[in-house]
Amino acid sequence: MDTATSGFLAPLLAPLLPWLYVESKWWTAFGLLGNAVFSSRFVIQWLYSEKKRVLVVPPIFWHLSFWGSVIALLYAFHIDKLPVILSFLFLPFLYARNLVLLRRGEGGGKG
Repeated sequence: MDTATSGFLAPLLAPLLPWLYVESKWWTAFGLLGNAVFSSRFVIQWLYSEKKRVLVVPPIFWHLSFWGSVIALLYAFHIDKLPVILSFLFLPFLYARNLVLLRRGEGGGKG
C-alpha cells in the first residue's frame, strides 16, 4: 500500500491523518459505497411516491442523503481533488439541517 502526499490537502493532513492517504482497494470500495448510498435515495423516493401515488419525500431520503454525502466527502478528501471536495463539502451540513427540521416535525415531507 502506497501513501500519497501530493495533492491539495495531503501535505497538510497526511501527518495528522496518515490513514486517509493510504491507497488500497478498500478506499475504492468505500467510495463506491458512498455513491450507492447517495444514489439509492432517489430510487427509494421514487418507489415511495409510486406506492403513495403522490410525490413524497420520505424521511429515509434525508438519512441516505446525509450519510451518502458524508461518505462521499471522506472519499473526496482521500482522492484529494479540490473540485470533488468542494462538490461535497457543504452537503452534509445541509442534509443535517433537514434532519433537524424533520426531527422537530417541520419537515413537511413525512410519508
